[in-house]
Amino acid sequence: MKNITRKKFLENFSMAFGISVLAPGAVKNIFPVPARVKMPTGFQVWTIRDKLVKDFPGTLKMMADLGYRSVEMCSPPGYESSGFGPLMKLKAAEMKQICDDAGLLLESSHYNINEFRKHPDERIEFAVASGQKQMILSSFGLPRNATLDDWMKAADELNETGVKVKAAGLTLGFHNHNMEFSVLEGKLIYDALLERFDPEFVKMQFQVAVIELGYKASDYFRKYPGRFISAHLADWSPDQKKMVPL
Repeated sequence: MKNITRKKFLENFSMAFGISVLAPGAVKNIFPVPARVKMPTGFQVWTIRDKLVKDFPGTLKMMADLGYRSVEMCSPPGYESSGFGPLMKLKAAEMKQICDDAGLLLESSHYNINEFRKHPDERIEFAVASGQKQMILSSFGLPRNATLDDWMKAADELNETGVKVKAAGLTLGFHNHNMEFSVLEGKLIYDALLERFDPEFVKMQFQVAVIELGYKASDYFRKYPGRFISAHLADWSPDQKKMVPL
């Protein structure tokens, strides 16, 4: 077998993944792979947050050198208590410039529900100024005893936020966790959300880790074409019954 570097592997994987997401029906024709794709493989900063806040430019450059081409941030104000507070000093233009200098596209960021409820205009303005194209809600933050009606009310609220986000030229997305793949009142919460969200104003970011619960990302991509704008990758070992390194 011909040896390839990790960087080269990620570059090749980036192109293959981008095509499979954007054009599922063209998977059979995936090779030869075009030189440029619209959805390069990126990383979410949550997993490297400790290193990131200590050396923001250096850590981003390190990730770019590994072959990644885009970065998804966690909104510093919304994630201050999770360790991102030191990044709050950066203005939108500064954050964008640091990402640009590292060779990374900053087109997406996670936000918490209170940011959309209390400071939507401010956060949208920051997203636009930093070059973001997608604003992703990380969670509704509902309690464990929330009813299906509570989930639907939260979905309606996000639809309204999506109208404002789209008016600013951005796309609002929703990120799932395992909790959305629970059944309430005979209905899978995630399926109920897909039915309730307005496809024009709320898109989906799929956390493929729910494979551990038996739900495959590919099934949802095929069933709901055009609803998904990105995915968080993870690998699952059916033998070990646990998550393993990708």
